[in-house]
Amino acid sequence: MTTTTSLMTREQLATRIAECALLRGEFTLRSGRKSSYYIDKYLFSTQPDILHALGLMFAERIATLEGECITKLAGAELGGIPLVSAAAIASGIPCLFIRNQKKDYGTAKQLEGKLEATDKVVILEDIATTGGQVLEAAKVIEEKGAKVIAIIATIDRQEGARENVEAAGYTFDALFTVEDLGIEKDP
Repeated sequence: MTTTTSLMTREQLATRIAECALLRGEFTLRSGRKSSYYIDKYLFSTQPDILHALGLMFAERIATLEGECITKLAGAELGGIPLVSAAAIASGIPCLFIRNQKKDYGTAKQLEGKLEATDKVVILEDIATTGGQVLEAAKVIEEKGAKVIAIIATIDRQEGARENVEAAGYTFDALFTVEDLGIEKDP
């Protein structure tokens, strides 16, 4: 697939993300693993042109989920929030925000937005490494009785997320892999 949006081709978007967010050095990832590169999601998800193009690309990908009528999109705090917001705007599907923890004031909710037990949800993720955080988010949704149909990452680091998410029983997809961004994986 060459075209994503009228704004940028898929290849142009991959290049723009890499130029904007790829950092080189020594980094410790959320999984605890060390890496010679880091993709700073906040450097790309705060850029209007990238966010707009990603929202459209997510909407296209969601529309291809066969046999499912997706009723909600969800994103986990903090990196998933701008992505799911952009995808909701582009697709017209309402979204949910998943907090890392229940808040201890006001409504004391962990899930913001309206979720019904009959909802079919797609979770949008920023960077998928092992899939740990997105699997925690899926658990929050399913504890409310709704069904997670798929998990779609912006970028798959190809370090076990797909395998872990699929082993948990979910469909996994990614808009890009690190290879699409021109990154050679760590040995």
